[in-house]
Amino acid sequence: MVRTPRRPQSRSPRPSRPARQPRFDRAAPEELTPPLPIPRRAPNGVEWLPIPGWDLPWLLSGFSTRKGGLSRAYCAEDAPGELNVGFTADDDRATVLANRRLLAEAVTGDAATPVLALRQFHSNLVVEVTRADADQATRSDAARSTSADPGRQGLRRADGHITAEPSLLLAVQTADCIPVLVADRRQRVVAAFHAGWRGTVKRIVEIGIGRMRLAYGSRPADLIAAIGPGASACCYAVGEEVFSEFDSQFSYARCLFHEFFSSDPVKTRYPMLFLTQRAPGHSSIGPSLHVDLVEANRRQLLACGLSPRSIQVVGGCTQCQGELFFSHRASHGHTGRMMAVIGIREAGKTRSRRP
Repeated sequence: MVRTPRRPQSRSPRPSRPARQPRFDRAAPEELTPPLPIPRRAPNGVEWLPIPGWDLPWLLSGFSTRKGGLSRAYCAEDAPGELNVGFTADDDRATVLANRRLLAEAVTGDAATPVLALRQFHSNLVVEVTRADADQATRSDAARSTSADPGRQGLRRADGHITAEPSLLLAVQTADCIPVLVADRRQRVVAAFHAGWRGTVKRIVEIGIGRMRLAYGSRPADLIAAIGPGASACCYAVGEEVFSEFDSQFSYARCLFHEFFSSDPVKTRYPMLFLTQRAPGHSSIGPSLHVDLVEANRRQLLACGLSPRSIQVVGGCTQCQGELFFSHRASHGHTGRMMAVIGIREAGKTRSRRP
């Protein structure tokens, strides 16, 4: 018996389901505002943040604030000068160099200690610094004074650097991004990383510690790290495209983001004044998405093998604590720069004290 094959039934394609929107923890800004750190005032008037527990006699480190310098570009006419240490368009180069010497003196006791900065561009590029690099940076100061772009000429293009050379300070500049300092207690190697959200997504801290292990034999058990002031989760509002970048790289990405609801008392008392005719989901009123870059970089340090006890979070939010810090976001770009610095004290050299 010959069976006639059945004609296959055509099935209409199932309608695609809309992508499920990720859910984030909800919080008010005050819930994640970090405590305001207490700065140390140096004899030269500079106010800077030491790292709690970093009392190794050979280790030099600290985070600058905006207080105690000579700059007049970003303060009121009747206010004291400020410690802008970045070659910005609105400040005088000689003043910035003087501020850097003040910071070096505050941290090391010697204003002549070289401060090595980078030409930062939100990358994950990490370079090693030798004595020849430090000497070249010192010699090029005079050449930069006649350059059309004196703040950038001769600087190495990177966002992190590592050294085992004593008597110099590695520096990264920030005005909202997160500075991360790392030191190897056994090998006496130090590193400084500039971690904005782009550098954090590109794993600059993990890459940098990998370079320390490869080039200097550093072991995670011997490393200590400090995360300095930056725009904290209470203020760092981002778009969903930033979440997508993190979600593509980290399995714990959703733990780094929070939905913040405005605590504006006017909106709370008079909600009818802020109604719009836009369709649901298209109104600007509602929660904003914030990212916690401090926690993101802490997790990278943990992923590198550091113990939680070896990681110090200094605290402070550059955006909402503007009396102490410069903030690019809060000032819409018209602002100075701070520095995170780390270095190795020369063997047998003690800190000089001013009377």
